[in-house]
Amino acid sequence: MYRLICRDGNAKRGEFHTVHGVIQTPVFMNVGTAAAIKGAVSTADLQEIGTQVELSNTYHLHVRPGDEIIKKLGGLHQFMVWDKPILTDSGGFQVFSLAGLRKIKEEGVHFHSHVDGRKIFMGPEESMQIQSNLASTIAMAFDECTPHPATREYMQNSVDRTTRWLYRCKAELDRLNGLPDTINKNQLLFGINQGGVFPDIRIEHAKQIAELDLPGYAVGGLAVGESHEEMYDIIEKVTPYLPLEKPTYLMGVGTPANILEAVERGIDFFDCVYPSRNGRHGHVYTAEGKRNLFNAKYELDDKPIEEGCQCPACRTYSRAYIRHLLKAKEMLGMRLCVLHNLYFYNHLMEEIREAIEEKRYASFKKEKLYGFGQGTE
Repeated sequence: MYRLICRDGNAKRGEFHTVHGVIQTPVFMNVGTAAAIKGAVSTADLQEIGTQVELSNTYHLHVRPGDEIIKKLGGLHQFMVWDKPILTDSGGFQVFSLAGLRKIKEEGVHFHSHVDGRKIFMGPEESMQIQSNLASTIAMAFDECTPHPATREYMQNSVDRTTRWLYRCKAELDRLNGLPDTINKNQLLFGINQGGVFPDIRIEHAKQIAELDLPGYAVGGLAVGESHEEMYDIIEKVTPYLPLEKPTYLMGVGTPANILEAVERGIDFFDCVYPSRNGRHGHVYTAEGKRNLFNAKYELDDKPIEEGCQCPACRTYSRAYIRHLLKAKEMLGMRLCVLHNLYFYNHLMEEIREAIEEKRYASFKKEKLYGFGQGTE
């Protein structure tokens, strides 16, 4: 499934073979929470801008339109007309972010829908059943995304429960993959490492879940309030205890600088809402830092967002025109900014893969970080 092509220090260059195609790693997964990228971006657009993996949200699709409906329509790939890999998260992060609306027990979590308030129960088996109905390429294990800060006692109890839940997820997905009416009988399960900023809890948990020999592993529960230094320290300490010959996924983390630092520490998979969220607010990424296209200095600027960029926005439109669209609240402005940002991220990953192959990752990272720090707001 995963082939490690080469390493440059701890940076890994690999490829992950799935039933829906080969993923070249390191990879950034474009986030389409409700089976669409926010900002009027179609799956045809995703193909054009070099997207390898689309990520959708189990909880949101369970609530609306309903995973049973998506199954009846042939699964998520057919539903959204996308033939490449899809990763679905387990719904855990969304469930646990509904702090005032949920109650955790050993069997799972009772909570209320944020859409209509109806009571929902989700545990390991339910999460796997929903993800099986969605028929994604990669299903994430159901875990507790612990709050930050948390006491050592709370963290240890939570991680122990997450481990027990992982065993239940594996058993249930194995069962579902064997059923005659399952759409994707080759659905893969990734386990999730938790433990907050306690290195010893993280390491012990990594050792435990590595024994399950799953197709891939994620580092979860970061970028929830801890400093960047704490996050990088945890990644550095935990990745040596996750299997080298399996992909490692850093969940929900993703400024360009975060990605560069985490690749250097052995991470293969990334996802983050930043490129689409920032794009919808007129903030666009370039090699010289972020630009805020609402700024008056772009009013008469006839240059593209980034000179030399081959995204659909930069090939055709000027900063001045896109600024006008944003100011006029025309959806096209938002769409063009999101397309540019996603292209920027996908292209950055191409450059990262090339730098690792050519054994020049350290100098590449330094050069990129210097450029991002120039600040062009």
